[in-house]
Amino acid sequence: MNSLIIGIIFTFTTLIFLLSCSSPNKRANLVDTNLIMQSEESIELQKYYERTSKRLRSRGLLRTDNGAIDHPYNAKNLSENFLKIALYDEYKIENGSYVAKEAKRKLKRWRNPIIINIIHGETNTRKQIEADTKNIENFARRLSNLTNLPIEIGTKPGNFILLFLNINEQKRFGKKLETLMPLLTPSMAKAITSSPRSIFCSAFTLTKSPKDYEYVSAIILIKSEHKNLMRKSCIHEEMAQAMGLSNDSKFAKPSIFNDDEEFALLTNHDENLLKILYDNRLQPGMDANETQQIVTKIAKELLSYKNFKLFNTIRRDEQNE
Repeated sequence: MNSLIIGIIFTFTTLIFLLSCSSPNKRANLVDTNLIMQSEESIELQKYYERTSKRLRSRGLLRTDNGAIDHPYNAKNLSENFLKIALYDEYKIENGSYVAKEAKRKLKRWRNPIIINIIHGETNTRKQIEADTKNIENFARRLSNLTNLPIEIGTKPGNFILLFLNINEQKRFGKKLETLMPLLTPSMAKAITSSPRSIFCSAFTLTKSPKDYEYVSAIILIKSEHKNLMRKSCIHEEMAQAMGLSNDSKFAKPSIFNDDEEFALLTNHDENLLKILYDNRLQPGMDANETQQIVTKIAKELLSYKNFKLFNTIRRDEQNE
């Protein structure tokens, strides 16, 4: 049985006193006994993301169903999508910054147990923190079941960190990053502290060296300006990508690993991708040629009538949690 241990939240906070309310460029929200203030820059970014979310949903996007009815897929589709999503990186580093360019890579995944730490910036309300924790707890359990990997949410120093920071907190978080994750590269740190508004959320994974293919740590940025479904969508996509599904594909349907934003949450197609990734017949360091026949065989097994029927029964139960 996979383990999931629920712990407390690490909260990155600064105590702000009542006198600070007089600043004309700040907005104050009373949460518990602390006065939390959000800058005008952050407020505008929040409005932008709210407009974006409404626009996408008005077009029938950000769906929360599994898409099985209108996007059927077979073993060939599943295996091809896996090879594109698991054996390519979505971004390359050029001149010290990440740019959107695909690059071939070898299979990477976790071997050791994952310990999750959750860090919230000061403008997150208690209600939001509780909602995030519940969503992460449920999704971590789901990932653990799919990968057979122990995943814990706890108080001890973790190797899988989720940051919920607004735009101002991101800019100030550089020194804290050095302490939290010493292996973090300058390019990764820059992508977190200077993330443009076009990037809704992001995940970064690390191995011990370029020739290692087992992850030892991961850090995820989810911008606090996101609310409700967009926030939950970021949790699903970035945590799943940090498990080893690093790329997107326009052919992957129904899937969150597709930049068309049709689906907001992990689908049964995506769950099958994770099952393939963590199948013992595959090993970290394999390339596309080494994995292709094995992946095809696993995909056929997963989509056999018996397994598919059982899988969808489990999926319906999880959706009802």
